[in-house]
Amino acid sequence: MIHFVLHDAHDTVAVVVVEGVTAGTTMTGWIMDEDKTIMVTATQDIPIGHKVALKDMAVGDTVLKYGIDIGKVTAKIKAGEHAHVQNIKTKRW
Repeated sequence: MIHFVLHDAHDTVAVVVVEGVTAGTTMTGWIMDEDKTIMVTATQDIPIGHKVALKDMAVGDTVLKYGIDIGKVTAKIKAGEHAHVQNIKTKRW
């Protein structure tokens, strides 16, 4: 079962595509551009359509999704955590 998808192997977050991801779930992710899979364990509950962090990130780090810069980290994020408005902000404003 695929739990999350990402386009580029360099992405730092991916989109959860199934319901019911809870802390402790070992998830399989599909890297679309390379047709490969990776594994990440969720450390928090993550709603469908939201992002999971694929690596540890520090405040100020750039967040990559779909191979592009989607914002910056505003609060430390660890791999497997829910990555959303509580810890990421656009660079536009």
